[in-house]
Amino acid sequence: MATPTRQTPARPARAKQKRGEGQWALGYREPLNPNERSKKDDHPLNVRARIENIYAHRGFDAIDPGDLRGRFRWFGLYTQRKPGIDGGRTATLEPEELDDRYFMLRVRLDGGALTTEQLTVLGEISQAYARDTADITDRQNIQYHWIRIEDVPTIWAKLENAGMTTMEACGDSPRVMLGSPVAGISAAEVIDGTPALDEIKRRYIGKPEFANLPRKFKTAISGLPDVAHEIHDVAFVGVNHPEHGPGFDVWVGGGLSTNPMLGQRLGAWVSRDEVPDVWEGVISIFRDYGYRRLRSRARIKFLVKDWGAEKFRQVLQDEYLKRELIDGPPPENPALPVDHVGVHPQVDGNFYVGAAPIAGRASGGTLVAVAKAAERAGSTRVRFTPLQKIVVLDVPEAQVPALEAELAEIGLETKPSPWRRGVMACTGLEFCKLAIVETKARAQQLVADLEKSLADIQDGLDTPVTVHLNGCPNSCARIQTADIGLKGQIVTDADGNQVEGFQVHLGGGLGLDAGFGRKLRGHKVTSGELTGYVERVVRAYVAGREPGERFPQWAARAEESALQ
Repeated sequence: MATPTRQTPARPARAKQKRGEGQWALGYREPLNPNERSKKDDHPLNVRARIENIYAHRGFDAIDPGDLRGRFRWFGLYTQRKPGIDGGRTATLEPEELDDRYFMLRVRLDGGALTTEQLTVLGEISQAYARDTADITDRQNIQYHWIRIEDVPTIWAKLENAGMTTMEACGDSPRVMLGSPVAGISAAEVIDGTPALDEIKRRYIGKPEFANLPRKFKTAISGLPDVAHEIHDVAFVGVNHPEHGPGFDVWVGGGLSTNPMLGQRLGAWVSRDEVPDVWEGVISIFRDYGYRRLRSRARIKFLVKDWGAEKFRQVLQDEYLKRELIDGPPPENPALPVDHVGVHPQVDGNFYVGAAPIAGRASGGTLVAVAKAAERAGSTRVRFTPLQKIVVLDVPEAQVPALEAELAEIGLETKPSPWRRGVMACTGLEFCKLAIVETKARAQQLVADLEKSLADIQDGLDTPVTVHLNGCPNSCARIQTADIGLKGQIVTDADGNQVEGFQVHLGGGLGLDAGFGRKLRGHKVTSGELTGYVERVVRAYVAGREPGERFPQWAARAEESALQ
């Protein structure tokens, strides 16, 4: 008789250990990607001394690669794209093959707020050191090109003497903060956020403890819903509390790029005086708990998604604020997008005048001319907007017509066509090393074409149909929140050639239409076909919409044949 085989009890399966995400608060302090290693090797804010004392004297060839493609960003500097490299080669070349010997330089202008004296300085720097380039970005700041490293200390001195800076305009840091262009003068705002914005800047910008984050950190503070608050890392939006009065509703975890997410409300009301402390708590959570292992997951939106708003608020209260926040109501959504273009009354009896360059494309000469025109009209204050527009404040009513005429002479329309008003574009192939297609020149041509081809229907549009062009998937021009969003890529034309073109997103928006719209899978448009495509879709919208129906509403229900 065979002896029975003894069975060894099965061991319980081991639970697979989850890999750490590089969160400092959980003990993961080792550098986990090249960016983290670079920041550990030397704090990025230290690079200024090397620029001033070494690189500006020895030139481009003396720059350490770790500074050139890393730490320089903390002072607004990126190498620009070498001319002549087509978009099809963007992903195949090494960084040093794409680098030009010139730089893009961003100036930090929190809230887009400027005096006319400062605007003149910006224009003069452009003319002297940047080949007259000076684009207005959707971060309410100025972006120069063709900057030489030898000139950077002189540029800094001129900016700082006028009360401006490039510090933390880029990098893994708290970047330029958005604020309402009409803060303090709009009858519609719930509360002026300027004091809170200024206090955050005074307390925290340039402080080493907040300048080594997992990745960039974007802030918006406004008493009006005019700063795209739904797509910021943290945003404070004006709201009236039934018991406590005017204050701010707190949002966290918004962002676009290749993984777009709308921000989440914490359900908390804070007073204006509390905003800096709450901001410090939120950015500290990002610094301590943010994901540092993978660069692709190093934005706060991924942490908020994993935790949820309730846990995020609890950690904020328990570990950082050491107190409970007051529950509060959501802000009201505007019936129409707020872009501040045109002539509008201020609370003090003066007027503000908003004008539209095409896709933010400006020049040093334009900035100087705007400053002088504003001063002749009796104004000393100018603002840039989150939609690449420019606004002159404090204009006496009698001076408005003359100012409008002067602005028009330099190409800034105060009564622009819907296409000029609604187009946005990123830097694109002209200067950006990440870009695949041209955007700025394409946007300018598109506006000119549509002003002719759609002249017969543009007066019947209740609001502009926004068209945003982006040179790559990173969505610097917010393609997912546009009526017509265009993501640059190489596409195949009818003859089988590889050419510049776009993938199409339709019906995105913020406010009442908050969402990322409809991506037409497989539908691509070549750059040469772009005008005809936009014209075709807009005409289909005008012909097929219900009374009062906005473009995102129509695009969500339209047959796909009407969208191609």
